[in-house]
Amino acid sequence: DVVGTTIFNPQEAKFNFKSGPVFSNIVLIDEINRAPAKTQSALFEVMEERQVTVDGHTYKMDPPFIVLATQNPVEHEGTYRLPEAQLDRFLFKINVNYPTLDEETRILNEHHAQKGRLLLDQLKPVISRQQLQECRQMVQQVHVEQKLIEFIARLTVATRSDRSLYLGASPRASLALLDASKAIAVLRGRDFVTPEDIQFIAPSVLRHRVALTPEREMEGATPDDVLREITAKIEVPR
Repeated sequence: DVVGTTIFNPQEAKFNFKSGPVFSNIVLIDEINRAPAKTQSALFEVMEERQVTVDGHTYKMDPPFIVLATQNPVEHEGTYRLPEAQLDRFLFKINVNYPTLDEETRILNEHHAQKGRLLLDQLKPVISRQQLQECRQMVQQVHVEQKLIEFIARLTVATRSDRSLYLGASPRASLALLDASKAIAVLRGRDFVTPEDIQFIAPSVLRHRVALTPEREMEGATPDDVLREITAKIEVPR
């Protein structure tokens, strides 16, 4: 079980909780769309509330708690569709394309230079848990003007009435876009958000939270195409 289970201890004549693999700071789920619906639904509570409930007992996750997942968008045999409620709990969807010629050449050169050694054995920490928590606190202190908060709200609400989408973004998407914009501002060396921060990060925050109509899918459109169309219609605050 991914969250954990209770096991009877005959020596103590009681049930003990054995934690599952989600009890980590960073949880990586490879090819999440191969997990059955029961496994995926077990992630709902822990991804949203940073806790799990088993047999009436609640267990909190130690901060920071981050869930990363991959899925293969090409091969569909033996896969399960991710529920919208679960997709909505992921902050970003990052599309990973094929490497360029230069990038692939670099991959080959680095692999050849390893002489069979595992790269995982050479990994070293680049940030401590405390430093990551401090970075998160820094993001929360970023200033956002009221007109930019309204800009985020207009952008999200517009996805719910656009004729190219049969599923628009939820209020959780607005919250995610606000937090992500603040994080981008910090990465760019500022303590305030600009419209460009919001426009830059919006596709990564929204593309997995909306669904195209069958007609737009048949036309070959992508969620990013529709999001660009929606963004272009909304006046950018200055």
